[in-house]
Amino acid sequence: MVATLRDVVALTKPSITLMVVITAAGGMWLALHAPNARPLAWQAMFLVLATTASVVASANSLNCWLERDSDRLMARTANRPLPDGRLDPAIAYGFGIVMGLVSVPLLSFAVNPMTGLLGALALVSYVAVYTPMKRVSPASLLVGAIPGALPPLMGWTAVTGRLDLPGLVLFLIMFFWQIPHFIAISIFRQADYERAGLKVLPSVKGLAYSKVQAALYAAALAPISLAPYMLGVAGVYYLFTAIALNVAFVGMCLVGLRESAGVDWARKTFFTSLVYLTVLFPVLMLDARG
Repeated sequence: MVATLRDVVALTKPSITLMVVITAAGGMWLALHAPNARPLAWQAMFLVLATTASVVASANSLNCWLERDSDRLMARTANRPLPDGRLDPAIAYGFGIVMGLVSVPLLSFAVNPMTGLLGALALVSYVAVYTPMKRVSPASLLVGAIPGALPPLMGWTAVTGRLDLPGLVLFLIMFFWQIPHFIAISIFRQADYERAGLKVLPSVKGLAYSKVQAALYAAALAPISLAPYMLGVAGVYYLFTAIALNVAFVGMCLVGLRESAGVDWARKTFFTSLVYLTVLFPVLMLDARG
């Protein structure tokens, strides 16, 4: 029983779920400091984060169920519960469906309809569009970035009940951040993805094109990430932090434009992208302005 529970938890991809919760908390915290924001009791804040995590758990579980055969072909995923045969696929499917059926209505009725709608959009686009599209086109990268960028906006709407510019900026930060982040992954795991029949950018468009795209999206991210300061919802400490992080991230992506840059560069870029996000959002929360 303990082993089964551990495998069910693994379906939710806990590290990804934790990252989502952090970004959703960032959006919620920023909204709580906005002018005329309504206060939220800690129980309500916990409900928002728990239901958002449940949406992600549902999406990840159903993704694991859909990709159990291709996961078996990749070294990175072959040891997951479904491809390894440790867990019945019916359990993964049932868990994913139940989590989705519970979390989306809770977001809609216990939080507000706007947040519920965004949660439903994230779940459906990830499972029904992004996951099957990965076998068809590298454009799935852009599609998959949409559900990945929605959690901070969901955190914002959980407080405000509406789509405001600061919340949309958080969405854009997450959207543009994901492109170089996942391009880096697709470069150093290219062989794995090709073995599983997934269409990633380096395989379809080539390494040079992929590195240019990573640099372009990182460069576009830089001014967008400064917008919270320009809009007056974050202070000067956030501004200087964002500038430093952008210099590091864009600089790393520009280094990749060298012909000699390859797998080692991609791993360093991936690590830099993780540092970028895990520093940016906590500082944004700490330096939120009303």
